[in-house]
Amino acid sequence: MAAITAAMVGELRAKTDAPMMECKKALTEAEGDMGRAEEILRVKLGGKASKASARITAEGVVATFIAGGVGALVEVNSETDFVAKNDDFLALANNAARLVVEHNPADVAALLALPLDGKTLDEVRAALIGKIGENMSIRRFQRFETTGKLASYLHGSRIGVIVDFEGADEQVGKDVAMHIAAMKPVSLSSEQVPAELIEKERSVAKLKAEEDAAKAAAEGKPAQSPEILAKRLEGSVQKFLKEVSLLNQAFVKNDKQSIEQMLKEKATTVKAFTMYVVGEGIEKKVDDFAAEVAAQMAASKGA
Repeated sequence: MAAITAAMVGELRAKTDAPMMECKKALTEAEGDMGRAEEILRVKLGGKASKASARITAEGVVATFIAGGVGALVEVNSETDFVAKNDDFLALANNAARLVVEHNPADVAALLALPLDGKTLDEVRAALIGKIGENMSIRRFQRFETTGKLASYLHGSRIGVIVDFEGADEQVGKDVAMHIAAMKPVSLSSEQVPAELIEKERSVAKLKAEEDAAKAAAEGKPAQSPEILAKRLEGSVQKFLKEVSLLNQAFVKNDKQSIEQMLKEKATTVKAFTMYVVGEGIEKKVDDFAAEVAAQMAASKGA
């Protein structure tokens, strides 16, 4: 069996916000597999672990720029939140978004090579690093070019959305962008939800069903038929698809309507969207946290 270290417990806790000892138990059960441990915690702790697993893990900003039917969304990272509020850093992010719109670079490397104030964007970035004394990087961008309309929404500077839509009412596009920032759908429709996410949800639902079946057996209750279990699993998957696909979500400004119903009422079509959350998927350094976890684990053993 893989050794469960304090660092592993700390990493799982940072991802899920679950109690440390629950994290240790989950890692032990999963034999050190971090992904499997997250699923175990979701079964045991419910939605709390799922929501916290998407928690921001790095600093920086998301910037947008739209000119006519062309727009861009850019994420620029820094080491600390303090630098993310620096005017020069914000200017770097805004200039990066503008350059994406104006020059259509193929990737981040091409973006960094574009000219800005007599230098390349990368040279401007390097000079800013020297001035501030903190590393910073341009992580990713998404460019839109449409015959329709573009709307953007920034929640502070940490969540950014661009929506490509067709319709007469500009406010509808803005409302949809704000909704996306709040509800964080992963796709436009349920058919577009990535297969790996569906399989992960199915796995979690199966684990939950198995745990419930074991509990029922221990209490002497009759087991559910395979048919009922299959329907239960499929119901869980369908509920998940409804929750993570934009068109099926309840509209945040009127939860009696789905986004699809609202768009139909407003004669509007959403063609695509992109949402960035600062630091999403990046591991954030937590100073001395492993030592803190180790100390508390040792204390619990002695108790």
